[in-house]
Amino acid sequence: MDSKIERLKRLTEKIVSYEILRKNNIEKLKKLYVELEIKEKVEDFEKLFNFKAMNLSGISLNENDFGKIKEGKYIQIIAIYKNDVNKMKNINLKYFGRAEKVDKKLLDKIVEFVIRWRLEKSFKNMEHYKNLIKLIEEGKE
Repeated sequence: MDSKIERLKRLTEKIVSYEILRKNNIEKLKKLYVELEIKEKVEDFEKLFNFKAMNLSGISLNENDFGKIKEGKYIQIIAIYKNDVNKMKNINLKYFGRAEKVDKKLLDKIVEFVIRWRLEKSFKNMEHYKNLIKLIEEGKE
């Protein structure tokens, strides 16, 4: 049986690893935000997380063919948001041209940007739900 100190140590290591992951992810995401010129469409970095979702056209994000281009398609980073009438809408954050003509290094950065955005969005969602649970628990007292 594990001692309480060993369990606490493992838990602490896990928490620290998530915080390090998040910090590194944000730093790299900010660099890609500037490098891919997303800043031209969304001036404030934090406003990127007002979008409900982010996706790609022209590049697969499915596990089986992750990062593969779709021949004949155009590469775009697309963000999804709710408009004033609560309807989901798409916005093109960046257009990169025909998939076959985009440089491989740029393709990798595009995929990385979307995946890193999704990771940070998941952290933000977790914080949101943690706060909602706290409201529920406070209401029970």
